[in-house]
This record gives sequence, structure tokens and C-alpha cells, in this order.
Amino acid sequence: MSDYFGKETPKLGFGLMRLPHRGVAIDLEQTKQMVDLFLDAGFTYFDTAYVYPGSETATKRALVSRYPRERFTLATKLNAGIPGMTEKMAKKEFETSLERTGAGYFDYYLLHALMDNNYTKYDKFGIWDFAAEQKAKGLIRHVGFSFHGSPELLEKLLTEHPETEFVQLQINYADWENKKVASRANYEIARRHGKPIVIMEPVKGGKLADPPKKVKELFSAYAPDRSFASWAVRFAASLDGVITVLSGMSNVDQMKDNLSYMTDFTPLNEKEREIVREAQRIMESSAAVPCTACRYCVEGCPQGIPIPEIFAAMNLQLADGKLEEARTAYDAAVREGNTAADCVACRKCEAVCPQKLKITEYLRQGAEMFES
Repeated sequence: MSDYFGKETPKLGFGLMRLPHRGVAIDLEQTKQMVDLFLDAGFTYFDTAYVYPGSETATKRALVSRYPRERFTLATKLNAGIPGMTEKMAKKEFETSLERTGAGYFDYYLLHALMDNNYTKYDKFGIWDFAAEQKAKGLIRHVGFSFHGSPELLEKLLTEHPETEFVQLQINYADWENKKVASRANYEIARRHGKPIVIMEPVKGGKLADPPKKVKELFSAYAPDRSFASWAVRFAASLDGVITVLSGMSNVDQMKDNLSYMTDFTPLNEKEREIVREAQRIMESSAAVPCTACRYCVEGCPQGIPIPEIFAAMNLQLADGKLEEARTAYDAAVREGNTAADCVACRKCEAVCPQKLKITEYLRQGAEMFES
């Protein structure tokens, strides 16, 4: 079985969070095509999670049931931070994930989305020891955690839990110096502790596949035939100590694009690094809402507000000045749900947001843009 630990060559990972859909259901046939292309290109790392709707079941049907177990490596996650979670419920997630995926064991198992406001639950519920027990049984090969917290918390966790074998961090060129996301600081801490790194959100939930106009012009001037997403993925993959860069691909075209530059990966050269630094400066001055559309905010919203869709509509105006398109997108977003003005400022969304966004303030801004 392939094992990335100890290897410095970056690889592409298939993030199964944003799979293609036909209506509300995952498009299984297109997912199968994507899995086939990915494996045929020599890549093996698949990443899902208990809380990704339908993802683990789709993984079984598109991957596990169709390929020998030694052909791929699979990661999934246990989320103890879900509101109302108990220790029994949290530990049950592992059994459920095994059943949903049919994988038999997990190559990589992660404590999911550790943040400053939820990490104590993993201690309270004994999840660190629980994961170690499953590893001793042979049901887990490597234990790590995904992280959306402060550098101080990452330092604390890696110091208190040296048994951690790898960490999954949000890293992309737009967030590299972002004080809230702290991509650079967290990356440097993981490196100092000698932990291999899996990168998530290299394209920032698709935002860097369609960046602001000035960034597009900058990239196109140097490489007109290269996708904007390629700059983001290659930036992440060019970092030392990275074992896998997860790309949440949503259709066959995105898969083919990723494979086109990652199959024979070439790190950024110095000129390309300079261009990315300029793109970072442009992104830092952008007024856009830095939402990645992870949708963690949606489930607990008592008003049923389509928060990511509202933010996407806002960004059409804030980032690109497309007033009419923004209005059309907003009207479509709220057609069957509540509007930005219906926010009651309970801040449940803010408690689970990996980007630490002040969502209620952005919704207030959205209401002023579209409802006044």
C-alpha cells in the first residue's frame, strides 16, 4: 500500500466534500468518472468526513466497491464539535463511517475541525485515546487532526499530543498572511514540530478559481492558457513538508484541469512566486466576503438563511462591480428561503465558521445591499 509519510513530493488529493450533484442528490455516475480519472493518473488519496452529506456513502459506491482496497488510501473524520454532541454519539461516528464507506479500515483518521471554541470536547469525550485504540486494533493506520484555530492552540495541541502523525491545515495564497486564518503561522508551527501536512482549501472553496478581475489579468498576462485554479493548487503544493493537497473537485472538467498540472508537478519558479505575491496584495485589498461555502453555518441556522449563496451574490457586486448580476443571484438565493434581513443575530453560525467570519455583520450588509 502506498504511504505518503516521509516523502516530500507533493501529491494531489481528491477532496470529496463538494461532489457533483444532480438536483439534491450526488451525481454518482460523474463521481465514478472522476474517481477513474484520478486513479488512472496515479493518485490515491481520497478525503471524506462523517459530516459531509452523502459523501461517505458515495465514496463506497464510486470507489470502495469498484476498486481493490490496496489501490487507494482513504481519510475520514470524527466531528465532536456538533451542537448537542455526546461522547457516545461522537464515538459512534467511527462505526458509522466504517459502515457507510465499507472500507474496512481508514488509512488516515482525523479529529475534525479543531478550533479554539471546541477543542476541549475532544479531551472531555476521550477522543484522542479512542482514536489510538482504533489504531491499535488495525482499524486506523495514521491519526491526525484538521485545524481551523489559532497558532497558539496549534502549538498547544502538538505539544500535548506528540502522537499526532499529521495535521490538515487551510493553506492558500489568499490566506497566507490572513491574521484570522493564520495559514503561514500554522504551517510554520507544524513544520517546527516535524508533522507532515495535508492542505485543505487550496482554492478557498473555489474562490481562487474565479478570483477578482485584477488577479485574473495578472495571471493571464504570464500564462494565458493556464487555469486560475492551477496557480492556487501549485502554490500550496510547492511548500515543503506537504504530503497531499486536497482539491474539492465538483465535475470532470475540474478533475482534468487538476490532473493536467499535478500529474507531472513542477513547483512555482521565482517569477511565478513574485506574481503570486502581487496577487496576495490584490486579494488583501478586496472587499469581498471571504466565505469558502463550506456550509457549516447552514445546518444550525434557526432562520434557514442560505448564507453561502447570499455571500456569493454579494461578492458579485463587492469584488467585481456586477450590480445586476448580484441582484439576480440574490433573488435566486432567497427565493425559497429567508433573506439576509431575517437574521436574528443568534451567532450560531459564527461559532462553527472555520473562517471566523462575522457572519451576522455580513448579513446585515447584505440586507442593506439588497433589501433596503
